[in-house]
Amino acid sequence: MLELTQLHTHYGLSHVLQGMSMTVEAGEVILLCGRNGVGKTTLIKTVAGWVAPSSGSIRFEGTEIGGMSSDRICRLGIGLVPEDRRIFPGLTVEENLKLGFLQCPKRPAAQSRRVLEEMYDRFPRLKERRLQLGNTLSGGEQQMLAIARVLVGAPKLLLIDEPTEGLAPMIVDEIFATVERLRTEGIAILMVEQNVYRALDAATRFYALERGQVIAQGSASSRGDREALMKAIAV
Repeated sequence: MLELTQLHTHYGLSHVLQGMSMTVEAGEVILLCGRNGVGKTTLIKTVAGWVAPSSGSIRFEGTEIGGMSSDRICRLGIGLVPEDRRIFPGLTVEENLKLGFLQCPKRPAAQSRRVLEEMYDRFPRLKERRLQLGNTLSGGEQQMLAIARVLVGAPKLLLIDEPTEGLAPMIVDEIFATVERLRTEGIAILMVEQNVYRALDAATRFYALERGQVIAQGSASSRGDREALMKAIAV
């Protein structure tokens, strides 16, 4: 579904991604891990079109998307849940969710209403708070809203950056349960997460980064691969 080949990305003179190559297959949950500042978030933003690559290839379902605008990439079927969530504080939960419909501008209104109800079934807490303003939600509720807002656009590939950072353990369990449920529904996920042990239980494969390069990769269910990963990132 997604193939990165010798991807390089700069911030000014800072060479962040230094020849990244990786793949994401349909229905996989891929964990990106490593220390802070190694390029994980930059990789996510480069795929989403928030940052332009310097060189290399990004192919999504066979189409080269490197350098495309973020809105075009979104409409091809790639949704991004950023680390800071980007909830609009002055809009209600429902108004925030409806912004996700912009990903599918040709969808009939009746279908959009059905999708909204389905999202409320998936996240009952959002239904309870649908008329509350975004800035009145807890951190966990805002994270659920950020994920739901992307899902209403029916993405094929979901990019999630640090979904459980700063959340209570009970909410962390809910977020990972959502990730695992999305995997069973066939949505591919590329996830940056510092809670490596917990994330591996939800993932199918992993890539560990250091200085913008892959230093370890493997199966999330392989004990040997896990041990090699922990050694590589010194967790």
